[in-house]
Amino acid sequence: MSDALPPHLETRPGTSELIRTDWSREEIQAIHDLPLPELVHRAQTVHRLFFNPTQIEAASLLSVKTGGCPEDCGYCSQSAHYETGVKATRLMDVEVVVEAARAARDAGASRFCMGAAWRSPKDRDMSEVCEMIERVRALGMQTCVTLGMLTAEQAVRLRDAGLDFYSHNVDTSPEYYGRIITTRTLQDRLETIERVRNAGIKLCCGGIVGMGEVLSDRLGMLHLLASLDPHPESVPINQWNEVRGVPVAGTAEKLDPVGFVRLIAVARIVMPRSVVRLSAGRTAMSEELQALCFTAGANSIFIGDRLLTTKNPVRDRDFAMLRKMGLDVVSSLPAETVEA
Repeated sequence: MSDALPPHLETRPGTSELIRTDWSREEIQAIHDLPLPELVHRAQTVHRLFFNPTQIEAASLLSVKTGGCPEDCGYCSQSAHYETGVKATRLMDVEVVVEAARAARDAGASRFCMGAAWRSPKDRDMSEVCEMIERVRALGMQTCVTLGMLTAEQAVRLRDAGLDFYSHNVDTSPEYYGRIITTRTLQDRLETIERVRNAGIKLCCGGIVGMGEVLSDRLGMLHLLASLDPHPESVPINQWNEVRGVPVAGTAEKLDPVGFVRLIAVARIVMPRSVVRLSAGRTAMSEELQALCFTAGANSIFIGDRLLTTKNPVRDRDFAMLRKMGLDVVSSLPAETVEA
């Protein structure tokens, strides 16, 4: 075993010792660099302390307001700065959103996520979004929205509407962030995260890999997430989907599959209570790669053939894959610890 590993990972620890927000980058690098069988074993050991390793949460994601976003995120098809073929639309009618949520529930999703391509929501739009939240919750589903930056007052309105999760990614490492986005700072993102937390809303916060960054950036992103106190309840790890017309296109190389599994395992070890979601990019992943990711601690996926504006595996294919692996789709994933 590596001498650089944190001592509390050398033996099976109590769960309280695993919940840390003071990880150093050196510790995270040392964990990442373990021989793959040892790394996956450690991740699976941590995973079993908090979750049933045979259970997968299924969520569904709908773009309720598409395109025309004023941000210049260099990976995004919805930015108004780039010609990507995505047509800007207005906010969807509430009834249309509710019907989509009902269909997602009937297809097996327990969480319904609604995304709007805004820099930040206008107050006049908040009433409709809050009604969407209330109506989707009435279907018995968990609710999640991503609306861009929020004021403290807007966060409270969303909480009062019954919102369960707010999705707001950090995207990448602090060092690489400025090469991807210039219209919104990382500090802007962190301030919205703080407002969401202060309002008592759970946090869905992860990032994207495969945008031309290097390994130190990927681990820097995980370090940033693992330094949030408390950790995000949900951590989506996205592999960038090829989008024509954006700055990232043509500059990014596909992440090595084993390297992606390593990131999932590290995320599981440093954020033990978080639901780790395989998000965008699964259309390019083999069943074998996804199986390795589930073994390394991923325990959630999006179902449905669309993620905002990009493709996702069709539901039947996903459920056939999960049956083949002996995994069950469950309505929720409460953390269940062995020790207090």
